[in-house]
Amino acid sequence: MKIDLTDTTASKINKALVKGRRAIGTPAVGMVLTLVIVTDEENAYDALKAADDASMEHPSRTLVVIKRVSRSPRDRTKSRLDAEVRVGADAGTGETVILRLYGEVSDHAQSVVLPLLLPDAPVVVWWSADAPRDPANDPLGALGQRRVTDSYAAEKPVEELKARAESYEPGDTDLAWARITPWRSMLAAALDQVDCEVVSVEVAGEEANPSVELLAMWLADRLHVHVRRAVSAGPGLTQVRLETTGGPITLHRSDGSMATLALPGQPDRAVALKRRETSELLAEELRRLDPDDTYASALRFGVDRLGGIQSVSQRPEAATWTPGELPVRPVHDSPQPAARATAADEGDSARPTPAQMPPVKKADPQ
Repeated sequence: MKIDLTDTTASKINKALVKGRRAIGTPAVGMVLTLVIVTDEENAYDALKAADDASMEHPSRTLVVIKRVSRSPRDRTKSRLDAEVRVGADAGTGETVILRLYGEVSDHAQSVVLPLLLPDAPVVVWWSADAPRDPANDPLGALGQRRVTDSYAAEKPVEELKARAESYEPGDTDLAWARITPWRSMLAAALDQVDCEVVSVEVAGEEANPSVELLAMWLADRLHVHVRRAVSAGPGLTQVRLETTGGPITLHRSDGSMATLALPGQPDRAVALKRRETSELLAEELRRLDPDDTYASALRFGVDRLGGIQSVSQRPEAATWTPGELPVRPVHDSPQPAARATAADEGDSARPTPAQMPPVKKADPQ
């Protein structure tokens, strides 16, 4: 059921919601949270579809805030609120209100949204595009216990990660972080199966993909080893290689669906590592409303502390590279893992030349 309201108010929208529930025979409110989506006309359809799919797991009242830009100076001085109320089959398992704000009211969207929030229920704010630099201090972001952004939708994703680190507040999260949840789970399970020490790590994926950066920062933050970022053709994340004292651990995905996990002394195994839809990522973020301390720690580690970005074609080992395998300089056995990680950072320049090596004494003839 859809109800269109032109030049309306928050009070009339609430009355339309009650009228719609009674018309479809469900006067009771059975929703668990309010999801506020801040978007534009270009991204509204995709964002609303993702929210409707996520509502199958999290029944919610969805408020879609679209700020319409007026073309003429006269129109910018006129305030108007149009709304479209959806209940029943047209709104997934909850209720949906699409709010279009014109003129000066666009600068005060929080005053329109506040009366429409479900009482005594958590509020999650999601910017599907053009997220503010400081979500926690944004007027709409201040209404939510949880604030969801997506660095992948930014024009400069890596710079967006830096901005997120500078303005982070408990409750902030990023869909780019949710995209690497299966990778983190798989790598943690792989390390539980071997008894060794990680020496260095290489993470490969598309250039300017924030999920690749976040995974590299998470590994560096948790393992306290050198992590190098490599560039591949994608799609998305393609490979993580951990050099350990027992041999390399490799998780490689070339098609965005199935991956191959290789552990030292064990046969390779195929694992499901499918790239997920936005609705699945959103549903994952709605499962928890407490601060994500692991995300905060990885984010604050900083992109600048990662090893230099290098493409496969730029490496001296590229001549021996074969499809399905990213070459990594071998790490030689050493009783000091930290020293090995430093040598890997310096590359071949750390090796002494023959002129620098001490003379070798010849054995006395027998």
